[in-house]
Amino acid sequence: MSSGELALQITFLGTSSGVPTRSRNVSAIALRLPQRAEVWLFDCGEGTQHQFLRSDLRVSQIRRIFVTHVHGDHIFGLMGLLASCGLAGNPEQIDIYGPPELDQYLKACKRYSQTHFSYPVKFHPVSPGLVLEDEEFTVTCTLLKHRVPAFGYRVAEKDRPGHFKAEIAKELGIPSGPIYGKLKRGETVTLPDGRTIDGKILCGETEIGRKIAYCTDTVFCENAIDLARDADVLIHEATFAHQDAEMAFQRLHSTSTMAAQTALLAQVKTLIMTHFSPRYAPGNAIQLQDLLAEARAIFPNTELASDFWTYEVPRRIEQAEAIAH
Repeated sequence: MSSGELALQITFLGTSSGVPTRSRNVSAIALRLPQRAEVWLFDCGEGTQHQFLRSDLRVSQIRRIFVTHVHGDHIFGLMGLLASCGLAGNPEQIDIYGPPELDQYLKACKRYSQTHFSYPVKFHPVSPGLVLEDEEFTVTCTLLKHRVPAFGYRVAEKDRPGHFKAEIAKELGIPSGPIYGKLKRGETVTLPDGRTIDGKILCGETEIGRKIAYCTDTVFCENAIDLARDADVLIHEATFAHQDAEMAFQRLHSTSTMAAQTALLAQVKTLIMTHFSPRYAPGNAIQLQDLLAEARAIFPNTELASDFWTYEVPRRIEQAEAIAH
């Protein structure tokens, strides 16, 4: 595959907290997996389907939706989006993951609005630990610290063997066939002539799986640090500026400095802050650039998310150490 086919792209569809503003909608983040033609959505605030229409993303590619908690600014767009998905291309199935009470909300919305989906929608209640695993990814979650049960999610891509050096395999006289498949996976095989070959010597540099952590809504807590450990990207709420820390503690939200401290202690590569209070709009005494400066004083590699901004997670390469016998 080319590097483009292996892209992991994060698009922010809503970066305001509580209520939308003229330039920011409420919470929704799309993780695009071009190699699968899939979109995984994290939270779905009111108006999310309109944000899809204004972006380069396709509603028809939504395959999974992960919900952190049941506050309205994270779920009020869910029913409208699900109702429209059937009209956008009839997906085979959409899997929804979230707190157990989200299932009751969805059932009540369907019942009272007389909404009928033209495709299967399957709900998966989550609890701390493994949420799903397939051949390429694992998704785990943990409880954060908020006014209602709120989960943070971690998406971890599995490591991939490097490019298989078929020309070297031929020079070594290795017969093609099933043996090649094992060697491509980095396995050690014994040839018919008795030689033992470590497949890693026939593969290029190992492609280290990327890791993304999503923590919102929460006040500073140890679970967020554990979830984000060594992540390539930590997406963390920063509802308040540092001087409004008392308000953050009262409402169990984070400040810019709490987000930065979490990133620093978790040793992540990049911090992206989101979920900003409308109180820091242009023209006010404190603005979002002030929150950015506060965070960068603690964790320099910090960015401010904005609606429709797409961030591509860079791939890490590691030289494989291998021994041939």
